[in-house]
Amino acid sequence: MSKKHKNTSGSRSHRWQHLRASVRDTAILLGEFRSALLWFSIAILGGGTLFYFLSNLFKEPVGSLAEAIYIVLTITFLQPPNRDFPHNIALQSFHFIMPLIGVIMLAQGLADFGSLIFNRRARNKEWEMAVASTLNKHVILVGLGHLGYRVALKLHEIGEQISVIEFNANTDTLSAVRELGIPVIHDDATRPAALESANIKDARTIILASQNDAMNLQIALKARSMNPNIKVIIRIFDEDFAHALQEQFKFIALSATEMAAPVFAAAATGTDVTNPISIDGQLLSLARITTSENAAFANKTVGYVEDNYHLSIVLIRHDHQSEMHPTDNSLIHAGDTLAMLGGPDELRRLMHDNE
Repeated sequence: MSKKHKNTSGSRSHRWQHLRASVRDTAILLGEFRSALLWFSIAILGGGTLFYFLSNLFKEPVGSLAEAIYIVLTITFLQPPNRDFPHNIALQSFHFIMPLIGVIMLAQGLADFGSLIFNRRARNKEWEMAVASTLNKHVILVGLGHLGYRVALKLHEIGEQISVIEFNANTDTLSAVRELGIPVIHDDATRPAALESANIKDARTIILASQNDAMNLQIALKARSMNPNIKVIIRIFDEDFAHALQEQFKFIALSATEMAAPVFAAAATGTDVTNPISIDGQLLSLARITTSENAAFANKTVGYVEDNYHLSIVLIRHDHQSEMHPTDNSLIHAGDTLAMLGGPDELRRLMHDNE
């Protein structure tokens, strides 16, 4: 696939996501105005029913209840009804009272609605929630500190869908991440409502990158209770505590010695990556992945992968059998575990093609 085609496809996908977010946001707006719409409907239906009753009482009947409601609706919008002006003062009053009710209720409602829908930035949190609601199998990142920001950049680079929760609205990284098109929800992630705003029910992974171990653990447990299948990657400074969490809760707990952003980003994609080392100015990492059924390199040879991705495969594990330094003709099957050595860009491209 050409780079131009990828860019066009990505742009089309972004426009479609923006359209879906706009529809969701409009639905939220309508929900906010449901009370005003309800009272307006009651005024029309109630006024029509009363008009029908009074018209029969004062011997100026209309054809049906539906017609009476229609008459009240038309005069509310200052439109002449298809009948003569009534003689009774009680019926005449509808022609003056209903337009007043309509003007007051609709003018206020439409003014507020128009102001909000055309000024989405004034409702930033609702708009970010609408964008997050369009995501599926995405990564939720909690915390936009130094580590969280770098993790967000790495995930964005490898094409992962992300939503972010950050409590500090004044952090410099918040606007930088939003400029990448990533929804950032300003809220306290310990609140279930904040996790719901980030669309946790459809998320695949949550990364807790704040510097508070206790808070990270609290959010992790809430996230698992709200989405039992979610993968939890948690930043823990105490290495022994990190291992205990991994054994007890099956969290991927990374301690202070493992806090490089690529490690967190790789864990979110199901890949284990070591911190890079520099050899003659070139950064190299050892990575381990499990080949997915949809991988672009499934059923290809080791030689094909090494030539096309410019990295070295040092081990293949197939059917519980490990082959060190496999030959170029060795086939790679779905479910095989691969260990490879390569640069960050090469490994990132392989991870992307393994989705």
